[in-house]
Amino acid sequence: MASTHPPSGGGAADTSPASNRAGRVEAHGIDHIPDGERQGRPRELFAVWAAANVNYLGLVVGGVLILMGLSLWQALLVCVVGNLFWVLVGILAVSGPASGTPSEVVMRAMFGVRGNRVNIAVTGWALCICYIALNLAAAAVAGFSLVEKAGVEANTGVRAAVIVVISAITLAISVYGHATIVKLYLPITLLLTGAFAIIGFEVLRRARWDYTPAEPLEGTALWAALLIGVTLIASGPLSYTNSADFSRYLRRTTSPAAVAGWTTLGGFLPGVVVTFLGSLAATAIDMAEPQAALESILPGWFVPVFPFVLILSTIAINAMSAYSSGLALQAMGVRIRRSLSVIVDGVLAAALTTYALFVSNFLDSVSNMLQLTVVLLGPSTAIYATDILLRRNRYDGPGLTDTTEEGPYWYSSGVNWAGFAALVAGTAAATLCVDTLPYTGPVARAIGLDLSLPVGMTLAAVVYALMARSYKAPGTRAPEAPKTSGNPGAPRAPRAPEADAENAV
Repeated sequence: MASTHPPSGGGAADTSPASNRAGRVEAHGIDHIPDGERQGRPRELFAVWAAANVNYLGLVVGGVLILMGLSLWQALLVCVVGNLFWVLVGILAVSGPASGTPSEVVMRAMFGVRGNRVNIAVTGWALCICYIALNLAAAAVAGFSLVEKAGVEANTGVRAAVIVVISAITLAISVYGHATIVKLYLPITLLLTGAFAIIGFEVLRRARWDYTPAEPLEGTALWAALLIGVTLIASGPLSYTNSADFSRYLRRTTSPAAVAGWTTLGGFLPGVVVTFLGSLAATAIDMAEPQAALESILPGWFVPVFPFVLILSTIAINAMSAYSSGLALQAMGVRIRRSLSVIVDGVLAAALTTYALFVSNFLDSVSNMLQLTVVLLGPSTAIYATDILLRRNRYDGPGLTDTTEEGPYWYSSGVNWAGFAALVAGTAAATLCVDTLPYTGPVARAIGLDLSLPVGMTLAAVVYALMARSYKAPGTRAPEAPKTSGNPGAPRAPRAPEADAENAV
């Protein structure tokens, strides 16, 4: 994708601006990042996304594919196809340098200022909290195992302390923000890669490469399992509609192809390797209890280290999620400092972790939640990607932060009905086609297949593309050409009355 942006004014400094320096609390929230504060290289995005994807949850989901009745090579196919959705995450990331704002603000172009508050509350903030809770539950289980290995009884008080400590470390990274995440995630990626290489070596020694289930799936049952498997894997990348959050500090002239490429590779490569490693492990050990099963094949010296690896991997993914959830809370219109919003969201996620750990079966919670989230995230991602293509990645960054009625993304009463209609249509269609334990849609019940992902995303993209070209609300410009003065990439003064609250750290 060729760059469509004019050169930024002045050269970027070699050192990070004071507003975004590792080890300091990030000064920006959801406000526009000025050209003078843009720095970094797109290849840094690889480590950011890799650190979040060399994780325990990937092993668990990969093992679930075998438990569902797939053969090893069918599971590999699912791992590759499901992780191809990282291409969409890469496409969404290009809107960061183009606009200088996070995804939670870019989506005002799709839904309008007021409409986006509703969209972000559901598809951004609420689901982000759920993902944080799910990953925190996995880290907490590893922490409980660690204290028991140290000879301490994991009673209720100890468990609570473990959750608090893991949450505190995670939130500290999120509060410090973007530059600290970029700085830390390269060494974290290297550490996790080394640890997973040890796990992989032991798995490969025992894996049954000719594995097929005792009763191979055929016909509709096979297609149903394949589609559910792809949905489970794809739910990972689809949960990152916030990828512009981590690319918005790059210069506006940064190659979109480089931004999309490094983001995609950072998610796709470790995603395929780790999920397939989980599938390989399930051919040799019982992945119904993944942590205990994996520890049974690891060398004795590495067993005490293994829980630390699981905790570190979940901290890496949760720090990114908590960071974005804080931005989402601001984008919902809550007048709160970014650093405080992160802490509020972390406390809520820790509370939800109790449910995942003590009320519901962990594997069931993972499978059911991941399948259900694509009902919303699939259409939302499709609309976002379609908007980028329709606009040719041209966004008025300062205009996106203008929340007044005169702003270019106000549309009709603060709502872009093209985006809302597309989201409702896509979500409704996906709901009819989804097949999970908590809920099965009538279409899925009739045909025995879960088509929620392709149907929801396709319909949302088509509806949005058609309406965005024809819809024109009174007093607004069409969605594909928001009203602005001069070049869409040229900076102008924002007019948002709540800007001071959004900018605060």
